[in-house]
Amino acid sequence: MYNTLLTNLTDGIFTITINRPDKLNALNKEVMTELNKVLDEVADNADIQSAIITGSDTKAFVAGADISEFKGLSIAEGKAVAKFGQETFFRIENSSKPIVACVNGFALGGGCELAMSCHFRIASDNAKFGQPEVNLGLIPGYGGTQRLVQLIGKGRALEMIMTGNMIDAATALQYGLVNHLVSQDVLIETAIALLKTISAKAPSAIAASITAANAVYSQNQNGYEVELEVFGNCFGTPNMNEGVDAFLEKRKPVFNRSRK
Repeated sequence: MYNTLLTNLTDGIFTITINRPDKLNALNKEVMTELNKVLDEVADNADIQSAIITGSDTKAFVAGADISEFKGLSIAEGKAVAKFGQETFFRIENSSKPIVACVNGFALGGGCELAMSCHFRIASDNAKFGQPEVNLGLIPGYGGTQRLVQLIGKGRALEMIMTGNMIDAATALQYGLVNHLVSQDVLIETAIALLKTISAKAPSAIAASITAANAVYSQNQNGYEVELEVFGNCFGTPNMNEGVDAFLEKRKPVFNRSRK
């Protein structure tokens, strides 16, 4: 179904593996196009409750964009490439279903930006993160200047962006760029365990949580107003009624898998 991606759906968890190991899983136009198609699948397939994005092999999550495609681009064409990247990563960030990055090696440039667009990140102990675009006379263009500041703070983000230096997985954990640091052999297993915990909750509440949390960084929304709205909307869902009833009856809730 895909040329550059491998997919697997097991127990509601959809694993998306970027599969260009000979290019360290670099993002080219075909990968980005197929990421959009696979995001349609995540959104439209009711059997998919959550997703994992990772890279093939053990060397790289995604080692960056495919720089060979940048050669000779005009200013307008360069903006178009960045716009496509930003729009793709916005789709990940705003997915109503949790999407977790399992970073299994180099996450550089567009790879770091891809990881940051996911709802949270789990890193293997050999992972390395960086935004080395300045070495090419560029800056991050797929949302990296914004999300890196949001995640680790302006000073640390600017140091990484302006030096182009990489940080290791332990530093990424210290900075708050990743949630968990594990050995390579239990990376996917760790993500699956977390997603199974999340999948046991009300899907409508999970989607509302994502909407409210994303509003923190929106220039067009008041995050508190968004929280108020989605909190109130929860009271109109069968899942809220089931959750409250189960709590009062001292039993486990049985939630409807619908996100409404």
